[in-house]
Amino acid sequence: MVFLSDNKSMNKPLAISMIILGLLFIAVSFIYFLTPANALPGFLPGHQAVLTTHHYKHGVGSLLLGIACFIFVWFQSGKKRLVKEEKNG
Repeated sequence: MVFLSDNKSMNKPLAISMIILGLLFIAVSFIYFLTPANALPGFLPGHQAVLTTHHYKHGVGSLLLGIACFIFVWFQSGKKRLVKEEKNG
């Protein structure tokens, strides 16, 4: 028997929350790219009062996490695929 797989594991609230999280990570990555370490907000890792350099590695990591969130939503909300069910016996 061939039928479409029911992709109910990906629901709208999860997709919306992953999109928001992805946008948040990308915004944080721009903060890391544009703000020196001594001007970073205290709640972000990498705040050091004596450094005037930028934390590019933190920015790249945050950007990759944001992209990963979007890829997750893209794969989870894609087209449904055909699944074959085999009968034993």
